[in-house]
Amino acid sequence: MTDTEKKLLQAQHRLEEAQARDRVKERKARTRRLIQEGAILEKVLPEVQTMELPALEGYLSRKLGKEI
Repeated sequence: MTDTEKKLLQAQHRLEEAQARDRVKERKARTRRLIQEGAILEKVLPEVQTMELPALEGYLSRKLGKEI
């Protein structure tokens, strides 16, 4: 393997690592956002805490007047 090939391979690995870090960052940001939105939902509508997910989905659909 030549020096140029090694440098190319290293650059490719650095790029893959950077992309992996970005995916982790995006996933953590999404998780945080979903947790915060859920907390707000429970604060505003405490009755949703005892609902199963399909019931919650139907409830919100009716409240917001949207079909899912």
